Amino acid sequence: MHSKKQAPLKYYVGIDVGSASVRAALVDEFGTVVAHADQPIQIWEPQPDHYEQSSADIWAACCLVTKKVVCGVDASRIRGVGFDATCSLVVVDKQFQPLAVNCEGQNYRNVIMWMDHRAVSQVECINATQHRVLSYVGGVMSVEMQPPKLLWIKENLQESCWEKAGYFFDLPDFLSWKATGVTARSLCTVVCKWTYTSDGGWDDSFWKMIGLEDLVKDKYEKIGNHVLSPGESVGKGLTPEAAKDLGLPAGIAVAASLIDAHAGGLGVIGADVKGYNLPCENQPITSRVAMICGTSSCHMGVSETPIFVPGVWGPYFSAMVPGLWLNEGGQSATGKLIDHVVRGHVAFPELQSKAAASAHSIYTYLNSHLDLIKKSLPVGFLTVDLHVWPDFHGNRSPLTDLTLKGMVVGLTLSRGLDELALIYLATIQAIALGTRHILETMQAAGHHINTLFLCGGLSKNPLFVQMHADITGKPVVLSKEVESVLVGAAILGACASGDFASIQEAMAKMGKVGRVVQPNHEHKRFYDKKYEVFLKLVEHQREYRSIMNSF
Repeated sequence: MHSKKQAPLKYYVGIDVGSASVRAALVDEFGTVVAHADQPIQIWEPQPDHYEQSSADIWAACCLVTKKVVCGVDASRIRGVGFDATCSLVVVDKQFQPLAVNCEGQNYRNVIMWMDHRAVSQVECINATQHRVLSYVGGVMSVEMQPPKLLWIKENLQESCWEKAGYFFDLPDFLSWKATGVTARSLCTVVCKWTYTSDGGWDDSFWKMIGLEDLVKDKYEKIGNHVLSPGESVGKGLTPEAAKDLGLPAGIAVAASLIDAHAGGLGVIGADVKGYNLPCENQPITSRVAMICGTSSCHMGVSETPIFVPGVWGPYFSAMVPGLWLNEGGQSATGKLIDHVVRGHVAFPELQSKAAASAHSIYTYLNSHLDLIKKSLPVGFLTVDLHVWPDFHGNRSPLTDLTLKGMVVGLTLSRGLDELALIYLATIQAIALGTRHILETMQAAGHHINTLFLCGGLSKNPLFVQMHADITGKPVVLSKEVESVLVGAAILGACASGDFASIQEAMAKMGKVGRVVQPNHEHKRFYDKKYEVFLKLVEHQREYRSIMNSF
């Protein structure tokens, strides 16, 4: 008997720039992560609500992690590279050198992070215009998008930055430029964060109306007049200089990039679910929502026709899956909020020492502690008298109110580990209730959603996952590969290489189901009541704010 010789595996490199770290993975053609590395990056917070980074620091971290994951691999089998990143704003001069986005003149700090809220007055002015482009961002632009940040730079750093700037990049596009030397932008970034439309391009009247007519004069060269679809090959691939930096051969295909959440969506939403008894089986992909949960959370739903959802970004055509419209809900602080609540509690040092002694993470320990104190009750029922409104960093969706604050109702004088575990649980529940609020708003507008697909750091927490299943009443699908965002970035590289005919084909082959978490329908009545309280909390906050505003 003669055995058929198998062709050697093809590999793709996915590079993901998150808020606090850069990660890379070597992924094979079946979506398996073969090697993985990460490297922290620096964040500066020179004053409240100002968050800055360095593009040089970010690129150096990209190079370090990429060299690690390709070490010892036959370079001829690495076919493509894909980047994703946070939607942060990178500013460089006409010679592509970094320009300071701060009053201190620190040029290496040339990135305004996505979560930076310095441009509050600017976004208020933009929203007051009620320009037609705002209908594609849920009717209200977020302070986290790029136009208000550009306006802030013009108004506050006119001479030192605005007049010297040669290019304003979304971070994913900066990375593809750094790799290829081509200033082309991804349809994903310019449509989702800059008001570009896939059918009409840039709208001159919008930029003139908000006081940024300078960008129109040079035919949008500074913000991008060459736009590519995600996964499309950029230029002639890796330049010799970038290839040397990354430890890869020159000329390898580089894909037009994605925002990090969209890469996560790409990595999970198209997975083959046959045999898992899910309501989305034999249903179109439009029955699914991909939820990418990390520092913040994004809720990505697609539709065959445009659906305008109040308070939810989009519809964006082909911004994630080619040929489909994307709506994007979101919560500005989720992982960051959980961390803030837990680490700020007086019992945190006790938690830290006990978790270390048991050789568990603090969150694994908290989950175990909740199991100890629940007695005969389901864990979730422990918060019958404790409720959290989670908008400590404003509400992105569906209320689009960045002035909203966090709330906790039901505190006592107790200061122990039990109380820390309870506030941790109530915070996770509040985040899941916020997800339910977003999903119900999307469904009321015309989406038909029956299954959640989760990825990102928080999807590793079984309590977080179960609460989302129970509170939304929908099954949750977890990817076989935990690093779905990196798989999504690698899918881009696979498409750019020409090894797959389409993004959809690559998604189906490289996205894999790992585990399904079903909701406990016996708990539905309890969580329906929690949801009633949840919605009352924001009513009360607006009511007391109205009272104080009349003072």
